[in-house]
Amino acid sequence: MKKQIIAMGGGGFSMEPDNPLLDLYILRQSNKVIPKLCFVPTASGDAEGYIQRFYNSFESHKCETSHLSLFKPPTKDLEDYIMSKDIIYVGGGNTKNLLVLWNEWGLNQIFKKAYEKGIILTGLSAGSICWFEEGVTDSIPGELTKLDCLGFLEGSNCPHYDGEEVRRPSYHRLIESKEIKHGFAADDGVALHFINEELYKVVSSRVSAKGYRVNAQYNKVMEEQLNTTYLGSNT
Repeated sequence: MKKQIIAMGGGGFSMEPDNPLLDLYILRQSNKVIPKLCFVPTASGDAEGYIQRFYNSFESHKCETSHLSLFKPPTKDLEDYIMSKDIIYVGGGNTKNLLVLWNEWGLNQIFKKAYEKGIILTGLSAGSICWFEEGVTDSIPGELTKLDCLGFLEGSNCPHYDGEEVRRPSYHRLIESKEIKHGFAADDGVALHFINEELYKVVSSRVSAKGYRVNAQYNKVMEEQLNTTYLGSNT
């Protein structure tokens, strides 16, 4: 069974309403004519405006859309609901709150089963770092900190690598001090596509946006720019 996670540093309909390249890439990976796509807006507190933007953005694409609200659950059998989908798309927001609510509702185990079944897991920002062992988060006011996450993917993840001034230096600081494991960073507009827990491809919706592998050797942070495929036309 091919297990897939597509972790976006930023982008998709949330950040690029007029640039559907990443969202279309995600839909294609299902190999379904009309994939069943479920948006999970937990990290935003199920913000109504965010949910409506999701529906508005995907109505012009070939897919069957739905969303999972934990404040207004669609059914008492969340596992059956999730397992009927092809793609789970997690929105941005407060990752700490997301993980607490998911644990309370048993979604951690349900998403693990979905992943093992071959249902694609994707998302941006909070919806990216949640799949890794650890992530760099702004969920707690103040400086960026490490957050323990689900661990479907090894290592750590830092989104918005070029989009927020403090992201890169904060990730470097955390890795250099060994507060966080080595891992992957992604600029806004970049998606890290993992298949069976191995990095398969890095794609972008912006010409200059990149993905990175970041670790520390001999007490020095090493940053490797990954080969990133731009999904649009360069002309």
